[in-house]
Amino acid sequence: MARPAVVIRFFALLHLLIDKLLYVVMKWYWGPAKQRCPTLQRKNLIVTYSAVELAQKIRTSQVTCYEVVSAFIDRLNEVNPLVNAVMDGPFLDALDEARLIDQRLKQGLIDAAELKAKPFLGVPFTTKDSTAVKDRLHTLGITARRTVRANADAECVRLMKEAGAIIIATTSIPEINRWQETRNNIIGQTNNPYDNRRTVGGSSGGEGALLAACATPVGLGTDIGGSIRMPAFYCGVYGHKPTTGIVNTRGCSLRTGREPSTMVVAGPMTRYATDLLPIMKVLVGPEKVIALKFDEPTDIRKLRYFYITESGDIKCSAVQTTLQNAMKRVVDHFATNVVPSAGVQPVTLTGTDRTTNMWRYWMTQEPANFATLLGNGKPLSPLVELAKKLTGRSEYTMASLYSLIDTLLPQEREDTIRELTRICDQELTDLLGDDGILFYHSCTHTAPYHYAPFVNVYNFSYWCLFNVLHLPATQVPLGLDADGLPLGIQIVATRNRDRHCLAVAEEIERALNGRIPPFLID
Repeated sequence: MARPAVVIRFFALLHLLIDKLLYVVMKWYWGPAKQRCPTLQRKNLIVTYSAVELAQKIRTSQVTCYEVVSAFIDRLNEVNPLVNAVMDGPFLDALDEARLIDQRLKQGLIDAAELKAKPFLGVPFTTKDSTAVKDRLHTLGITARRTVRANADAECVRLMKEAGAIIIATTSIPEINRWQETRNNIIGQTNNPYDNRRTVGGSSGGEGALLAACATPVGLGTDIGGSIRMPAFYCGVYGHKPTTGIVNTRGCSLRTGREPSTMVVAGPMTRYATDLLPIMKVLVGPEKVIALKFDEPTDIRKLRYFYITESGDIKCSAVQTTLQNAMKRVVDHFATNVVPSAGVQPVTLTGTDRTTNMWRYWMTQEPANFATLLGNGKPLSPLVELAKKLTGRSEYTMASLYSLIDTLLPQEREDTIRELTRICDQELTDLLGDDGILFYHSCTHTAPYHYAPFVNVYNFSYWCLFNVLHLPATQVPLGLDADGLPLGIQIVATRNRDRHCLAVAEEIERALNGRIPPFLID
């Protein structure tokens, strides 16, 4: 049922007042001074190269693998005191792997077949703590697991290693990946490299921070409600949420990879759009590369383009003017330079105004139980844990307690939400077909101050819509706002058309060059 205009205007005004007050209070609380990422020395510019460039330079002996891995480990050690993003590492045995690769290359022991099978030979990468790396800490951000180590690699990690990449660290997450910030009681809070008073988002927040700071060239994230795209947006990098099911999630947050129904996906985070497709080829495997047509060129001039300016969800803040202007830049570019005859069409979609209701319901259909995961196998009582928190005896963050307490609130009506999801999915499928692209906002605001998401809880809904619909979505940076914080936009297509999202992302990277690093180069 459509809401009366007066109700919408009331909530819009209420959100505006709350947002203004929240900004003033948080700025006062965190203070006027901000710290940015440490300056990068010109002699270390190797850490600014793309993963594809690094692989090419290593295999052609323009640089040694040891030099590359060493440079990233040094940068990681340099920036981590500010961002606090590392859960385990840096792994110094990565240097031994690098030496061995250099030795084999020098002796001519790596032939063309091996180079083809290992497209990222010698390239460093990181992944979030909740994604298993053999013999490394696998805490899921909870103190009960602070010493637990994984006994096998997650499938996505195994595939990256098989492609020649070298793991150098694992990164911070919120407890059980369930919050819009990256904070846990093992290492504390992860800070945004553009402004340490601001959040990196969650749950792949450590990955976003290290990528932006040039402390890793490739990150592996997971996404159930924006957990790849949120940190990518807040940290000014690229992130791709694949079509649900095309990347095996075994070993991600204790998943088996055989779950029959889930919104969880694993996918890449990078500083360059041009790295996303090559990494996706690794993560899906050769058979799906063919099925998904990853090797077929995409003519972006033959695609159709649409955009939505607001979700209409009255629980969300209004989209900032700077973000609306960022979308307009993208729309204008495609309307003028890519499809001038067809243009880019504004549309609306049934259900976007109830995105958070849909996501909340579908979270209850996930095979994993949050209360049991948080209790490390023992189901937790929300009221008991709240009482512990109020008396200073809780081992969990307030974010986790919020998620626990939410289970006590009235649940969404199953029949209503399932039908709304069906309608939304059908409308978007009919609109985009096999050649349509949707430009959709990333969020209502750029990276908020730490703890602000407790007030603006629902602003993340711009991401979670595409988890509900199981669609591919690519997060793309679009420069900085007046506060020096990253802007961005999402590129969305129908299922299994990831290559179209990635091709459009590459066009935006080429034409608008929207990634601006959070550091100076001296």
